[in-house]
Amino acid sequence: MTTNTVRLHRVLRCPPDRIYRAFTEAAAYECWLPPFGFMAKVHSMDAKVGGTYKMSFTNFGSGHAHSFGGKYLELVPGQRVVYEASFDDANLPGTMKTTVTLTQVSCGTDMQVVQEGIPAVIPAEMCYLGWQESLVKLAQLVEPQIPD
Repeated sequence: MTTNTVRLHRVLRCPPDRIYRAFTEAAAYECWLPPFGFMAKVHSMDAKVGGTYKMSFTNFGSGHAHSFGGKYLELVPGQRVVYEASFDDANLPGTMKTTVTLTQVSCGTDMQVVQEGIPAVIPAEMCYLGWQESLVKLAQLVEPQIPD
């Protein structure tokens, strides 16, 4: 089965643990993960190695939703998040694996994202576009230094 892989790189102006939390706290994940024009709902999230999650994206314009879920393969606070995901739709077969590597740098955090096993029916450029939009929202969530 042919699949796609995308690789992304960003430097964000915040400590690595903020980005790690954005991947492992349900309310934060809902806030930044869906690309523009989509809403997300985390139905369950057990952010521990071997733990599972289930969520859905809804297209705001059409109301069409798709759901997916998976499990956490590796979690190293402030350093690494590895998880797998499968769509509930049989037309989007296979299991994707996403690896997020966080490295503290002088101005914040260097973040590397690799998503493998993307179903061939999803063009790689659409994945890049979606991730780029999501990462804009991630930066807007994690970078502000708001006093208590």
